[in-house]
Amino acid sequence: MDSYRTPLAQARGLGSAKHGAGHWISERVSSVALVPLSLWGVYAVLKLAGTDYVGAAAWIAHPLNATLMALLAVVSFQHMHAGMRVIVEDYFEGAQRAVILLGNLFVCVLLGALAVFSILKVALGGA
Repeated sequence: MDSYRTPLAQARGLGSAKHGAGHWISERVSSVALVPLSLWGVYAVLKLAGTDYVGAAAWIAHPLNATLMALLAVVSFQHMHAGMRVIVEDYFEGAQRAVILLGNLFVCVLLGALAVFSILKVALGGA
C-alpha cells in the first residue's frame, strides 16, 4: 500500500492529512452555487443601476431578493475563504501559515457578517 513512499517519508509519517477531499468538494459546491447566484447578481445590478436609494431599498425589501442577496454574500465569502486557504497552505509554512489562516478566517467571517447585516437592515426597513 505504501510502497510508492520512500522509507524516510514512511518513518516521518508524511502523507495525506485525510481532509483534503472535503475541502475540494466544498470548493466545487460553492463554485456551482455561485454560477446562478452571480448571474442573478448581475441581473440585479443592471436592474437597479438607474434607481435611487428608495427604489433599491424597496427592491431589496422583497423577501426573495433579500434572500438571494444574502446567499450571494455568504457563498461568495465562503468560497473566497476556501480559495485563500488553499493558497496559504501551499505557499506558507509554520507560524506564518497559522497567523495568515486565522487572519483569512477573521476577515472573511467579519466581512460576510457585515454584508448580511447590511442586507437585512435595508431589507427590514431599518436604514
